[in-house]
Amino acid sequence: MHPPEEPRAIRFWPFMFALFAGSFMSVLSSSTITIAIPELQRYFGADLSLLQWTLTGFMLAMGTSAPLTGYLGGRFSFKWVYVANLVGFTLASVLCGLAWDAGSLVAFRFLQGAFCGAIMPVTMTLIYQVLPRERQALAASLWSLSASLAPAFGPTFAGWLITLGNWRWLFFINVPLGLVAVSLAMRTVPFYRLQAPKSFDLPGLLTVITGTLSLLIALSQGRGWGWTHPKTVSLFVLGTVSLIVFVVRELRTSAPLLDLRVLANGRYLVTLLISSIITISLYSGAFLVPVFLQKIQGVTPLQTGLILLPASLAMALLMPFVGRMYGPLGPSALMTTGVLLIAGGTYALSRLTPEVSQSYMLVWMVVRNVGISLSMMPASNAGMEQIPRELSGHASSISNWLRNVFGAFSIAIFTSLLSTFTAREAEVLVRQGVTERRHIELFSFVEGINDVYLVATLVALVAVPLSLGIRRKRPEVLGASVEA
Repeated sequence: MHPPEEPRAIRFWPFMFALFAGSFMSVLSSSTITIAIPELQRYFGADLSLLQWTLTGFMLAMGTSAPLTGYLGGRFSFKWVYVANLVGFTLASVLCGLAWDAGSLVAFRFLQGAFCGAIMPVTMTLIYQVLPRERQALAASLWSLSASLAPAFGPTFAGWLITLGNWRWLFFINVPLGLVAVSLAMRTVPFYRLQAPKSFDLPGLLTVITGTLSLLIALSQGRGWGWTHPKTVSLFVLGTVSLIVFVVRELRTSAPLLDLRVLANGRYLVTLLISSIITISLYSGAFLVPVFLQKIQGVTPLQTGLILLPASLAMALLMPFVGRMYGPLGPSALMTTGVLLIAGGTYALSRLTPEVSQSYMLVWMVVRNVGISLSMMPASNAGMEQIPRELSGHASSISNWLRNVFGAFSIAIFTSLLSTFTAREAEVLVRQGVTERRHIELFSFVEGINDVYLVATLVALVAVPLSLGIRRKRPEVLGASVEA
């Protein structure tokens, strides 16, 4: 039997550029679609409840494929898993660009998300398996930068593409980007395998997919069906039971799909909760602000992207400095400050009116995104730096799985809450004697958005005491040798 193959010595910057390219492309594909949703509504004549699945379904597929990366990386090497998913993602992007109706677009977005779901956990795993501990904080900040630069330029880029051409180019643009990412990965990412898996946990995969998909459908369709409707209740029960069976099996089997023993590390578990809350906060802004600007204030997709650009740039430009501040300040100070800024900016967005100035929204989106920048990387690194290298593949898979699942859940929940709050506010206006339909629709929708942002504020505040409990730890130096 051959011993596990260790990663060879690598050059830090070419290696990080290869990971950066793939991560940037995968996140770009989720940040551009939010701008396009109103345009897709007009083009296909479809409801928001269906088209939100172009984002929700994409993220759900990401969440269901992410658990596979630990097994596939051990079986085939994380290098080839990365390359294969970059190729699959590029081909799926072509299919999305050729979609003929809303249903086919949603289906192809599921496929695109399935390939995309492995890219982020694989790149995170490569950082924590290949690089020594003393370079991981900087690498994690650069990795997070790729995930923040895409939202920075994505909305503006999407608006520009839609204005000059049409929504199809949001997907066709991935073809040249994908080819570049594949070429870089082939040349710079090392081939290695630390530990070959004993067997594939098919029951674990089926139960986790069944559980997450059932709960997401229930959350998305529950308001339309009725929260006590047999279909809604059945899906909630099926989803809950499936996830319980999944957890029990993963703890008992000798070859788990996801090694949940990493959750016994209290520091990792707490930072996982913080990361999930930050993800919920991130998508509340990314989903609702474009809808408000285009539906209430009538701005174009390009104008929407330009309005959101300063906030996203602030998040992107700050990210490398967060990596350098991590050592001197520690994760707790950065995360607590960041979460408070997220909560403050989100609360300010809960006080919108149809006539609110775009500068008001811009300022508070900047505040929110600065908070996300300060807290995102520390939340990821503070937990991952305590995980043994041989378990980092499972830890990164769990982290990205939960991040994607919570992101999908948050969009489904926010969409349902928006419908519920809008209907409630409309009833209030009718009781007050308002009869003009346009007035009722306009003001009830705005108040519904305000109510959703208020809920998002309360969710963000939950992370404050959790962040205060994270203490600085000096990690041991492990990993392959790295050249500049």
